[in-house]
Amino acid sequence: MLFQVGDLVTRNSYHNDTVFRIVAIDGDIASLKGINIRLYADSDLDDLKKVEVEKPIQDDDVILDRMESFLKLDRTEYFYLPGKVLHIDGDQEYLDRCMNFYKKLHIMAYGVRLREDEFKDELLHYLEEVRPDILVITGHDAYYKRTKNYKNSKYFLEAVRIARSYEKSQDKLVIVAGACQSNYEELIKAGANFASSPKRINIHALDPAIIASSVGLSDKNKPIDLIDILNKTKYGHDGIGGIITNGMMYVGYPR
Repeated sequence: MLFQVGDLVTRNSYHNDTVFRIVAIDGDIASLKGINIRLYADSDLDDLKKVEVEKPIQDDDVILDRMESFLKLDRTEYFYLPGKVLHIDGDQEYLDRCMNFYKKLHIMAYGVRLREDEFKDELLHYLEEVRPDILVITGHDAYYKRTKNYKNSKYFLEAVRIARSYEKSQDKLVIVAGACQSNYEELIKAGANFASSPKRINIHALDPAIIASSVGLSDKNKPIDLIDILNKTKYGHDGIGGIITNGMMYVGYPR
């Protein structure tokens, strides 16, 4: 079977469980990027199966439905000021999807695309410029079982430490950090309120935005329902974990 850059495919050796787009082909090897999962991978061409598109591949609208409880706000007499988000992402395509997600939820969000190794040099500038209530630091990562090393977790850790030095209170700046298979325990120790990935699994492209939006749309100074919010993500507490955190939304009256 002939494959071209841009084709949607799955991998037979992984039971065709994840849909990818081919982003490059070098000889018999294809470079793949997950459609919904924050994952880059390489594969032999003969391990690939083309996907016939019969329904939408991106599942953003399905995920938006999970946020229904936050959309049922009483707007007849009250007004709402959700927490402001600074979203820094190592992937432009996923960043664009997250920004669209925030827009649909009426959350003020600022998106910045940086390579993971640029986080530590640029983060403080954006924190001082935007002064967010919620900081998302995400992109791509991987855990290599054989060597027990991580691809980009050190960059996420550096960024979390810088952000927590900028604002020490976890109630004044909520940090959501990590990507697929990131070092969850160390990110939490460094000061993240939420991090991936407790079971070292892949996470959905929108998972960091789901967490940020949920906190941003929860009443300020009231503890969030941690379990409920984690359950809104693709893989629940296997993919992202965190600490009980106060919401970031002001509620005002009259409208």
